[in-house]
Amino acid sequence: MKHLHVLLFSLCFSIFLTSCTSSDDQSITDDMIQMDEPALEAVTYTNVSYGDDPQQVYDLYLPEGRTAETTKVIVIIHGGGWTSGDKSDMASSVAFVQAFHPDHAIVNVNYVLASIPDIPAFPNQYFDIRAVINQLTAQSDDLQILPEFGMIGASAGAHLAMMYDYRYDVDDQIKFVINIVGPSDFTDPFYADDPNFDLALDFFVDESQYPSGTDYAAANSPALQVSSTSSPTLLFYGNEDPLVPLTNGTRLDSRLNMYNIPHLFTVYQGGHGDDWSEESTVDLALKSSQYIDTYLPIVIQ
Repeated sequence: MKHLHVLLFSLCFSIFLTSCTSSDDQSITDDMIQMDEPALEAVTYTNVSYGDDPQQVYDLYLPEGRTAETTKVIVIIHGGGWTSGDKSDMASSVAFVQAFHPDHAIVNVNYVLASIPDIPAFPNQYFDIRAVINQLTAQSDDLQILPEFGMIGASAGAHLAMMYDYRYDVDDQIKFVINIVGPSDFTDPFYADDPNFDLALDFFVDESQYPSGTDYAAANSPALQVSSTSSPTLLFYGNEDPLVPLTNGTRLDSRLNMYNIPHLFTVYQGGHGDDWSEESTVDLALKSSQYIDTYLPIVIQ
């Protein structure tokens, strides 16, 4: 999403990637990991495969001095209406984490984009996120990371982050979600009263993956999946957003309150993030940084 380039940062400089090595289009092998382990230098792996589809890749940023006991992981998920976008859109989010939380590992994820009518989004994109988490968990000792995760998502990516945490994170590996203008409730009249919405939802949903009679709008609404096991959530919305209404923020806020989930709901003047003020972007960055420190702290042993 374009707005993340504005959003995350007027704060970030150009200081971060120069200390990392980079390697393109690769799968991580034991030999590669073992070669990096002795020095524990910062290393970047790009386009790491986690599935058979060419779109199932992520970039992995491992910090200097990492250990399997201390180095927790931040997962970044791009937006694009579930049909477009790329992990490269989230470069400013990667920069933010590297600049202000340099001891965390970072995973910047691509997922298989929906293509109407052949490739549905739901629940396949949730399963993509699960595959990333499972692969990193399986490789955690070799990578020298601790498989505890925080998630930062923008727009559709925030929707995927919330859905994964609220519905699919059965092992409680996700410790927080930062939701930037994420759709949270498809039963909201903003969507439900749109005569084209049901048709769009039919295209987005793989009906074979759901029980007969499922209410697909409810089943894919993060707000309606909130439970007592949901993770702390940061909510950022614009009060004039033409794509994700402010009511999606208020509905999610109410559900999180209902289950006593720690959260913070912030509303900025403007639309879908692209037009938020510099003051708002700085506020977003500060609150996000505080959330990372609170819910995914690095404790040096």
